[in-house]
Amino acid sequence: MMTSSKIASGVIATLGLAAVSLLDAAPAAAQATGCEQIQKLLAERQSIVASLNSSSRSKQKLTPAQACSTLGRLVGNGNAALKFASANQDWCQIPASFVDGLKADNDKAAGIRNNACNAVKQQAAMQKRAQQQAQQQGGGSPFGGADSITGGSLRIPQGAL
Repeated sequence: MMTSSKIASGVIATLGLAAVSLLDAAPAAAQATGCEQIQKLLAERQSIVASLNSSSRSKQKLTPAQACSTLGRLVGNGNAALKFASANQDWCQIPASFVDGLKADNDKAAGIRNNACNAVKQQAAMQKRAQQQAQQQGGGSPFGGADSITGGSLRIPQGAL
C-alpha cells in the first residue's frame, strides 16, 4: 500500500506534464473548429491530478477505495483524451509526441488504479471471511468461553475451587 502511494506520487507528477505542454500550445491548436474538446479534457485531467497531488501532500492519505475511484476517473479521462487526440490529430495539429506521452501516462495510471482496486477487493474479501468465521463460531464471544454469558456451550464447574 505504501509503495503504491509512493509510485502514485511519481506518476502524478509526470501526468500533468503532457497536459501542460498541450495547454501551452492550445491557442494554435484550438483555432481549428471542433478542437476545443481536447482542451476541456485536459483541463479536467489537470483538476484530477491536482486533487491527487493535494491528497498525497495531506496528512489524511487516500484510502484504497478513494484511490481506485479517483484513478478510475483519471484513466477514463485519459481514454477519452486519447480517443479524441488520435481521431483528430491532423485536424487539430496535435503532435504525435503528445499522444505518445499521454498514452504512456495513462498506462501508468491504469496500472496504479488496478493495484488500488485490487487492494479494495482483497480488503472486502478479508472482511467477508472474518464475518463468516464469526458466524461459524455461533455468534458467540470472540474470546470463547464456557458459560451462557460468554457464549460457550460448556459450563463453569460449580462449588468450591
